Amino acid sequence: MGKYILRRVLLMIPIVLGVATLSFILMKLAPGDPAAAYLGDKATPENVAQLRRAWGLDEPMIIQYLQFLGGLLVGDFGQSFIFQTSVLELLKLRMPATLLLMLVSLVFAVVISVPLSLWVAAKRSAASAIVSRVFAATVQGMPAFFVGTLLILVLGVNLGVFPVGGYGSNFGEHLYSLVLPGLAVALTICPVLIRSLTAALNDSMSAEYTNFALSKGLSRKRTVFDYAFRNAGITGVSILGIQVGHLVGGALVVENVFAIPGVGSLLMEAVLARDYDVVQALTVIFGVLVVLVYLLTDIVYSIVDPRVRLGA
Repeated sequence: MGKYILRRVLLMIPIVLGVATLSFILMKLAPGDPAAAYLGDKATPENVAQLRRAWGLDEPMIIQYLQFLGGLLVGDFGQSFIFQTSVLELLKLRMPATLLLMLVSLVFAVVISVPLSLWVAAKRSAASAIVSRVFAATVQGMPAFFVGTLLILVLGVNLGVFPVGGYGSNFGEHLYSLVLPGLAVALTICPVLIRSLTAALNDSMSAEYTNFALSKGLSRKRTVFDYAFRNAGITGVSILGIQVGHLVGGALVVENVFAIPGVGSLLMEAVLARDYDVVQALTVIFGVLVVLVYLLTDIVYSIVDPRVRLGA
């Protein structure tokens, strides 16, 4: 296990380097000038040139790239042009809200997908299968921001059950304000989880060990919970890990819908203002986060099923 983790960590280096390089190139190719955007109506050729020198934007591209990589190696993500503070300080302020939103979304996804899949497998009726398929097909066709808007209209505006925006001032208010955005993100990944877990449960119910349990007189419901779910859970863990990328993307989008002060709203502001250092830092950080979650998924996979032997 230790050797496997070390190999995967070493393989992360070229991945992170590729993500950093791609984000740097795309930001430089993007139209607009951050100095001109920052100065606004006061932008003159002289003022823009002076500000570009102060920010180091007049340096050759290769020099800027090497400075960017050098900063990453020592944990220096640079300075925000717009917010006039270090990117690291911005991350300390904004990252907790995003991570909490992702955690809430993950919990909602599991709470919705697992019981529904177990119910379909235990019932094994046409009605339960139709309900599951209709739910999955309907939700999968909706983007996260659209689902969030619907939840705002129904549960926020019409029923007034949950707040339609903001983040609160303490941990309890944070969780309460993240119910709707967390549910919006979770619903976008639930269809894949439900279909995968239901298919894995049905395959397990066709295996010899479950047929033997049924022949001994165990009910189908108990066989699903006690036997099939243990093996189907391995598939669920794998699919859930793969969906982390969608979870990250959905969280970043939904933050702007619900006015949550996380890195999603920060990223949007930085992109519009051409705040290079902020965009590049966030791209690298989320790239690393996704890779780490994939690594954690592989480790959990081997723990859930001891028969699995982790290779290179």
